[in-house]
Amino acid sequence: MQLTFGRRQLLSVLGAAGTGKLFAQEIGAIPYAGWHVRQGPDSAFVLAEGEARVHPGSNFPAWLASPETYENFDWSGEVFLRSWANGGLYFAAPEYGPPQECGYKINIFHKVDNPPLAESCGAIFPHVAPRKVNVKGKGEWNAFRIRFAWPQLQVWWNGEPVQDLDVSTHPELQDRLRQGHLGIESLSYPLRYRNFRIQRLPGRQAWQTLYSQPADLAQWVATEKATWEALGPILRADGLGYLATKEQYRDFRLQTYIRASQHSNGGVLFRGGKTNESFRYEIQIHDVEGAVYPTGSLYGHQRSRPYPRIPPEEWFLFQLYVKDNVCRVRINGETVVNYSNLEHLSPGHVLLQAHQAGKWIEYRDLKVEKL
Repeated sequence: MQLTFGRRQLLSVLGAAGTGKLFAQEIGAIPYAGWHVRQGPDSAFVLAEGEARVHPGSNFPAWLASPETYENFDWSGEVFLRSWANGGLYFAAPEYGPPQECGYKINIFHKVDNPPLAESCGAIFPHVAPRKVNVKGKGEWNAFRIRFAWPQLQVWWNGEPVQDLDVSTHPELQDRLRQGHLGIESLSYPLRYRNFRIQRLPGRQAWQTLYSQPADLAQWVATEKATWEALGPILRADGLGYLATKEQYRDFRLQTYIRASQHSNGGVLFRGGKTNESFRYEIQIHDVEGAVYPTGSLYGHQRSRPYPRIPPEEWFLFQLYVKDNVCRVRINGETVVNYSNLEHLSPGHVLLQAHQAGKWIEYRDLKVEKL
């Protein structure tokens, strides 16, 4: 029997009736078929005898991603450990970018640490140690359960609570994605997984889509001369000019994926007017490391540190948080600007800037949430 996993396929030797329960069971009305390998070869995971197995010939950053994304959920299952073993369970994992930094990872490690460490089994890796470590690593199945109802994150390991945290109070976790894929990490150790159960819980985010399809351009106004192409789910900018939202925003959270040509030049602007004479703040998109204000910088105020080394023409996750006098910028899950001296506090438009002909920038899944 062959199961299809989105764009890629994993060959399964499941054949007998009643086998293959890992991917034959349902998440509500959504079947497990569609889980697929990201950032690695198709051979990174093997489905056999009702289990998903990490192949030891594959390694980080390969991971197995769920076909659906989840905001709040209750996920349980089992993992088999024998001798030295290391891996992880991802959630809120992004479409592009590192799952561990953009979303969350619950660490899997064979060692019974006492006291628990931020890298122990059950840790929110590598930031929050579990309350206790009760992993069974001598050829035994371990039961896990992860319940995420933002901001509350709870984890049980072998039936015992090991995490109960309000992630909005943790500086390393508060700005991470609240919705994304579930996943299994490969660190080349032959871990085995089975009996997944996933319950979708009510969501709480109130995103407003700014661009996901050509019809969304009705929410924008073009100023000056630039080329704005609606290429299905992708918005492409080139030339010299701005695209401004018709609506104004003061405090908000903005999120999008960006891909840009080499030495691109543009930006995401906020609390601004539509004309060049108007005040506005700008987050720079400019992949020149030696520039005064490279990608992620708050132009004229704070340089991005560390510099986000994103290869040209590769998608990356861009997050912007603006609240009162605070501005935070995150690139692929890493905070590169944390500025708390914004002086212009009036609502304004969000603008996309194209700053140089031939230096294109693309956006997808562009959305905003008012705070």
